[in-house]
Amino acid sequence: MPDRLDRSPAPERGALASPADVAAYLGVPVKTPYQWKYRGTGPAPLKVGRHLRYRWRDVDTWLNRQSPYGLTA
Repeated sequence: MPDRLDRSPAPERGALASPADVAAYLGVPVKTPYQWKYRGTGPAPLKVGRHLRYRWRDVDTWLNRQSPYGLTA
């Protein structure tokens, strides 16, 4: 019988994520994705009209490329 408990912290994902969705997923303040866009350091955003949106695959790719902080061998 399949495990019916959903242990993933991520909300159900649509095709595109808002900055608030990305912030909630990563556990950062909502203003952080806007700062990343300004600095060019975060996941690649899309402009949809005047709104910022993110592809979930871009967010996950960016997250996987981040180096572990403070972990040394």
